[in-house]
Amino acid sequence: MKCPFCNHSELKVTDSREAPEINAIRRRRECLNCQRRFTTFETFQLVQQVLKRDGRYEDFDEGKLIRGLEAACRHTTISHEQMFAIAHQITFTLMQRQVKDVTTKEIGEMVMAKLQGLDPIAYIRFACVYRRFTDLGDLMEAIKFVQDQKEPVLSKKF
Repeated sequence: MKCPFCNHSELKVTDSREAPEINAIRRRRECLNCQRRFTTFETFQLVQQVLKRDGRYEDFDEGKLIRGLEAACRHTTISHEQMFAIAHQITFTLMQRQVKDVTTKEIGEMVMAKLQGLDPIAYIRFACVYRRFTDLGDLMEAIKFVQDQKEPVLSKKF
């Protein structure tokens, strides 16, 4: 690692803490040349393969998962911190399973399970892309599913 300010390679770690919300270690570093300080985050790298619908394999990429969540959650009640937490929880779950490959179906279902309880609009947006709705009937079924999940337990007698 090199200093981002002067490109010098000799650095000193001045502080190290866990950042559990993003499954990382936060390190405060100081350059021994220019004495400027900066923060780095060390995260684990998941080396699982994702089996795509077309039969191809690609490396699991948490960044891609986050981008998908950002698209689904744009202009909803879900914060960036919640999106990152969902992505990290899914990554952690996949890592704990200790299998060498995972399907896009498994990942998609995990995301939908997380979004379902947080925001119905984000859930529907993600479902539209993930399930590849071909007509309005499929979309209406997904909306009905979300509405049925949100029905109050008590009857509405006024």
